[in-house]
Amino acid sequence: MTSVPLPPAFLALPVAHRALHDRAAGVIENSPTAIRKAIAAGYAIEIDIQLSADGEAMVFHDEELDRLTGEKGWVKDRSAAELGQILLKDSSDPILTLTQVLKIVAGQVPLLIEIKDQTLTMSETDGRLEAACARALKGYRGDVALMSFNPHSVAHMARLCPDLPRGLTTSAYDPGEWAPLDPETCDRLREIPDYAPTFSSFISHEASDLARPRVAELKAGGAAILCWTIRSAAGEARARAVADNVTFESYPAALPAPG
Repeated sequence: MTSVPLPPAFLALPVAHRALHDRAAGVIENSPTAIRKAIAAGYAIEIDIQLSADGEAMVFHDEELDRLTGEKGWVKDRSAAELGQILLKDSSDPILTLTQVLKIVAGQVPLLIEIKDQTLTMSETDGRLEAACARALKGYRGDVALMSFNPHSVAHMARLCPDLPRGLTTSAYDPGEWAPLDPETCDRLREIPDYAPTFSSFISHEASDLARPRVAELKAGGAAILCWTIRSAAGEARARAVADNVTFESYPAALPAPG
């Protein structure tokens, strides 16, 4: 098993965080409208997936429904059909499956899929969400890459989708911000020890922590460095001193000049 490099488009096109959303305008994160707007603008897209009760990969960031919908409770307790009937707050968009999103994107722009940690402790997963992701991606034609904060998920994807690029979403792991994740796990993950064992080819690192020596070490060794989440042109300029590309929201990141 070997790592798979990111396609060049992932380093050329800024990545719209949870697609090109604008809640004030009724365009909600990870929604079909936000995805279509990102495609129309020519950006790469980052989305998140969670698992439904019946084993479908759903495009939704949070473990719980409360923040983004009028419903309460865990995403994992609802079937894909039930989740598909729930509208995102302040919009007429429903929650989509990954399969539905892939049909919308259809290879038009690069798609970066973050597999959300199902354990809430960054521990070994049961592999159900990873398997659902792999099923949805079977036969997909277009630039796609996979990542997760949980290295166990990335290891699953190395086995399930060995031909697709994989990476780790990484952070400074301040224990105060990551509770209830225990401090010992934060200390371990902070130094990104799982990059080589998961056959990763990139990281997407917390922008405020890009000066970490381990990031420089990985870059020197050939890792592509993405970062999250940039919210201004000035922040982008600072991040690009280290990062090869940015994941952005709240401002129009500059696209490369044609040709």
